[in-house]
Amino acid sequence: MGPTFWKPLLIMLVLAVFFNLFYGMILQQTAERGAEISYSRFRQELTADNIGKVTLKGASIKGEFRTKVAVSTAVQGKQTTRQVSAFSTTMPAIADPHLMDELTAKKVEIVALPTETSPYLAVLFSFLPWVLILGIWWFAMRGMKGQGPGAMLGGFAKSGARMYAAGDKVKVTFDDVAGMENAKQELREVVEFLRDPKKFQRIGGKVPKGVLLVGPPGTGKTLLARAVAGEAEVAFFSISASQFIEMFVGVGASRVRDLFTNAKKSAPSIVFIDELDAVGRSRGAGFGGGHDEREQTLNQLLSEMDGFDSHDEVIVLAATNRPDVLDPALLRPGRFDRHVVIDRPDWRDREQILRVHVRKITMDRDVDLAVIARGTPGMTGADLESLVNEAAIQAARENAPVVTMAHLEKAKDKILMGGERKMFISDQEKSITAYHEAGHVLVAKLLPGTDPIHKVTIIPRGMALGVTQQLPEDDRYHYPKAYLVNRICVALGGRVAERLVFNDLSSGAQSDLKLVTDLAEKMVCQWGMSDKIGAMTFSRGEEHPFLGRKLAEEKSFSEQMAWVIDQEIAAIIKEAEVKAEGLVVASRSRLDALAKALLEEETLDGKRVDEILSSS
Repeated sequence: MGPTFWKPLLIMLVLAVFFNLFYGMILQQTAERGAEISYSRFRQELTADNIGKVTLKGASIKGEFRTKVAVSTAVQGKQTTRQVSAFSTTMPAIADPHLMDELTAKKVEIVALPTETSPYLAVLFSFLPWVLILGIWWFAMRGMKGQGPGAMLGGFAKSGARMYAAGDKVKVTFDDVAGMENAKQELREVVEFLRDPKKFQRIGGKVPKGVLLVGPPGTGKTLLARAVAGEAEVAFFSISASQFIEMFVGVGASRVRDLFTNAKKSAPSIVFIDELDAVGRSRGAGFGGGHDEREQTLNQLLSEMDGFDSHDEVIVLAATNRPDVLDPALLRPGRFDRHVVIDRPDWRDREQILRVHVRKITMDRDVDLAVIARGTPGMTGADLESLVNEAAIQAARENAPVVTMAHLEKAKDKILMGGERKMFISDQEKSITAYHEAGHVLVAKLLPGTDPIHKVTIIPRGMALGVTQQLPEDDRYHYPKAYLVNRICVALGGRVAERLVFNDLSSGAQSDLKLVTDLAEKMVCQWGMSDKIGAMTFSRGEEHPFLGRKLAEEKSFSEQMAWVIDQEIAAIIKEAEVKAEGLVVASRSRLDALAKALLEEETLDGKRVDEILSSS
């Protein structure tokens, strides 16, 4: 919102305060001059010869008493009595023929005023409100000249983008971005082109008009954009896509025009649009039809990026974690020429990211960040920053002078497994939880190729009463069928152990069953791991861009095939359950030993688990 929005608002506020004070002064003066009395009281005072002067105007009578009289008035619901020297009253509809004779007899000074209003005043009072309205409107519109449609909304037509001029210093540079070497190389070329365009134009090359950063949340897309702002010695405009959308129709398109107009004036420049999917979703799938505000904003964005007027020296940089819902016209060459994928970091990149985040943290000399990096598979840069911060908080809570390896391990467990919860659990429920987690551990240790056990606990963490944590030895990018089947077996190990020991089942396996069902469904429908169905893929339960999860998918297979898919999913789960049950039954003594150790110690690490299994 610019000054063109606040000026009219402030003027209207000042006028309102002024009229309010003016009206209050008039009321105060009126209250000081006199009080409203009844006509009968007026006649009583006249009979008592206490009326000195009257002013007649139609049915209205105002006057002055010869001596002050006490008059009761209601102020904020309370009756108060005060002495007044002036009064006002109204004559009744029935004529009083003797009033003038009595006023003359009592020698009261009489002043008569005409009831007709001056024609000039009548015209003035009729046109004064319109003059005020048009005056304020003209003053507001004078500062919005040339802003196009939507200018009547004042500052709403402004894009609101934050601009970093060429001389501004942004603290973040590429040195602050650990890993992501491929992405940084792509963006270095963009920055270098803006600094020295002749280097590329010498052989006829053109810089990409748009670069789209794609990746899961927390992987550093916005951080890379900040680094570009710090590295580029050109104007940098930063805005979130949600800022384009407003409750007024046409404002989004007007803000896009304003953004690119300012960028062209400051060319060479970079425009960064964060969370592009807020306005870039596919057209024709929403509920607003062709006049949907988001579609108008998207159409204007498409026109500005590659329309009739070219802007080779304005580069658009955008970030999103939902490239699947973006409009195809937005992704074509000429608009976003480059798609830079920023994936979750591997353990080597995680180690570099940790080193960046511990720069300002006082660390113990014995801290080995490589161990933490290997033990945090799947974590993003944001997760690792939170881990270091959580470790620092725990060290401060313990009044420790430095952050130790133990603090980092506790912080890692809190992020991966959830924070510990203090709650009362009966011995029976604690025993069920212990055998459930022991079942997971036992099956994971007996099956080949499973991820190593990192830690198992029956202390409630997060939303679970107990947690078994497995961490892979290295980052995985391919998942063989045997590995996935074994993973299903491990997930069902807790349920199998409960049924074997207590001859009953509990609700504690809810999250395990959801994991098993989702994994088996992907094996059958997406990864072609069913011998009966073969190398085919089916869209079951995919998310629709506008209607949400599992509400509007198109069914591309018959009812018979749906029945076969259900049977294959059930067969995979049943086969894994039988396999897990056989392992648990054959190693009942080890199961009891693990459960007993959990009940006594509550938390076991991988080394302690190996000791228990080797001695039982």
